[in-house]
Amino acid sequence: MRLSRTDKLITTDAIQSLRSSDISAISQMPGGVIPTVVEQSGRGERAFDIYSRLLRERIVFLGTQVTAEVADAIVAQLLFLDAEDPEKDIQLYINSPGGSVTAGMAIYDTMQQVRPDIVTICFGLAASMGAFLLAGGASSKRMSLPSSRIMIHQPLGGAQGQAVDIEIQAKEILYHKSRLNELLANHTGQPLDKIETDTDRDFFMSAEEAKTYGLIDHVVARPQPSVVLAGT
Repeated sequence: MRLSRTDKLITTDAIQSLRSSDISAISQMPGGVIPTVVEQSGRGERAFDIYSRLLRERIVFLGTQVTAEVADAIVAQLLFLDAEDPEKDIQLYINSPGGSVTAGMAIYDTMQQVRPDIVTICFGLAASMGAFLLAGGASSKRMSLPSSRIMIHQPLGGAQGQAVDIEIQAKEILYHKSRLNELLANHTGQPLDKIETDTDRDFFMSAEEAKTYGLIDHVVARPQPSVVLAGT
């Protein structure tokens, strides 16, 4: 079937009529496409986008920068899954370069408040606030795939304006730095002074190094098949 020119084009009026939430959702689609899963049952077929289908299995994804919009979506999913079954674990997969501290703290506080244990799994990269959320999972349930990279550092920020305004912003950044370091020390078991030293600059770790450091508890790897020798 050949599409007509009118079928191929989106008019300016149509673009302007999109709600801001629609535009936000589209901008977060990898490559502009979200895979669809089709389930068959006795009542016919039903299609789900892949993230909705995984949510049914209590799997939540953080695969972007941490922004206020992303945090709102993840918090909503955590609250929904908490209400649905307060006893069953929630898996939070993290592949994120970090982002907003306040948005990340909204996710972190929700992780600590909901009743189910939050299983955190790093795939790809967990940096900055992404690494902080990884460490904030339930004790003994923080994991990483073997090739992942994990990075911690101090909060980044900038200020401009009058001297008083810059001073206010500087105090706020120092507050967040102190708070994050205290929480990281609590989750990793590392002394606070070591956390302060290591986060002074970008501190990258492999999955195994992050396990030794205390950011995660397990490195997930597929078990190798056992070899049965002839005659044994």
